Amino acid sequence: MTFQFETELYKHFNLTSFRDGQREVIEHVMNRKDVLAVMPTGTGKSLCYQLPSKLLPNPVVVISPLLSLMFDQVKKLKATGYKQVVAINSMMDYQQRKTVLRQLQFYKLIYVSPEIFQSQEVLSAVQKVQPSLLVIDEAHCISQWGHEFRPDYLRLKHIHESIGKPPLLALTATATPDVQKDIVDYLQMNQPVKVIFPIDKPNLSFVVEKINHPNDKINRLIALLEEHPVPTMIYFSSRKAAEHTAAVLQHSLNIAVGYYHGGLSTEDRMLIQEQFMRNELTVICCTSAFGMGIDKPDIRQVIHYHIPTQVESFIQEVGRGGRDGLPALSIAFYHPSDIHVSRNLLMNELPSLPSIKHFIQFIFTNRPSYQLVEDYIRNNEDLKETHERFLFYHLEKYGILKNKKIDASDVIKEELFLYFETIIKERMDYKHEKLIEMISLVETDKCRREALFQTFQETVQKPDKNCCNNCGFDWRKWKPVNRKLKVVQKYSWEQRLSFIMLQDVLTNE
Repeated sequence: MTFQFETELYKHFNLTSFRDGQREVIEHVMNRKDVLAVMPTGTGKSLCYQLPSKLLPNPVVVISPLLSLMFDQVKKLKATGYKQVVAINSMMDYQQRKTVLRQLQFYKLIYVSPEIFQSQEVLSAVQKVQPSLLVIDEAHCISQWGHEFRPDYLRLKHIHESIGKPPLLALTATATPDVQKDIVDYLQMNQPVKVIFPIDKPNLSFVVEKINHPNDKINRLIALLEEHPVPTMIYFSSRKAAEHTAAVLQHSLNIAVGYYHGGLSTEDRMLIQEQFMRNELTVICCTSAFGMGIDKPDIRQVIHYHIPTQVESFIQEVGRGGRDGLPALSIAFYHPSDIHVSRNLLMNELPSLPSIKHFIQFIFTNRPSYQLVEDYIRNNEDLKETHERFLFYHLEKYGILKNKKIDASDVIKEELFLYFETIIKERMDYKHEKLIEMISLVETDKCRREALFQTFQETVQKPDKNCCNNCGFDWRKWKPVNRKLKVVQKYSWEQRLSFIMLQDVLTNE
């Protein structure tokens, strides 16, 4: 069947033209090709599967890594009148999920978290609707060399096979050539069409400010936001720093400030996200847990209070600025002591070798059930949620874990420890290389735009105005647009925000 894509675009989304790359990806998808698309953050990657979901005979299934991303996309689609869309994730109670799965054939666009897809009940329901397309959003999570590697993504190949191997669309904004190859190889994409666009945005300017003393960061932040009280995201490497800085800013400035990190409840994270989207909050102090897939068009400043541990994370985070095409600014504060903070972060990303030794000993001594192993990890103060995913993935890969059953009877304990030791050394060596790359970026005296994107593309686009502070960035010319969008209030957010902002953080410090 031949489609007039511009006509369909207007009919279903009231848009008169495609952005760069969208039409090309959609044409390949509609021709049942496997597609890998690398497109800049904020260029409308989601339309590449949303429009096909209206045109294809069977549902489109989207694997999405974050609850906040699902929440945002489903809310916006329903607001446009697209009712045949649903998200299946851990926010649903059992009865809700059962009802949705029973009626799955009535939906055209189905968002599923990779963890929920491990459920046989969910997998069986998706098998029955015979999807026309499987979309892997944030596909760099598949690659163990990607900056947001998620073991759950490595099970997607099995899921793809289980649901009848429909055409694949893999989407990402940050994938080096090596990561692109990982995505294609692991998913076993069939002669994929690659649609690769430059991922730098000409409306973004880059500034790195070298700070004389770590305590000077907060004063500079206050001065910057006093002069430019526009929608701003501030990234921190620690939850405590995000909370404390939010409290200081709220006390010092006449603007609404909140904070967001993975330690908050799901409900509170959703609330804060919604308030930021609705302009009830001007500034959000956050960790990397916030932002992936959040489509707020008017973020004018993305500030890194602490530098991230690798360039890919930095690109992903600064890409939230200027989605509307208007000027936006990335500002990174840098003090040499930040390197120690980053190294400590790296050390905590994976479980320590002593923790792994105790974990292996527990398995061999107790011959535990899956539930007991899960309880052991969750009750161990040295092990985090990310460690749990790492351990379970490698137990599965080693052959000890199958269908939620643990059997180490044919395994030599010392060889299993050596396996984990080797994996962790490889990962840590790689992560330290990426940290060195990030430090080189903030310390360079060359064009920051070129230095930032050199691993991803051969050239960069000509910036709209100011390029970077190594190419003559002029603070006098930084006059961010502040649309002063009307705040729409549905509920008394001040009362809920009193918890979120924790005004008493200041007195507790």
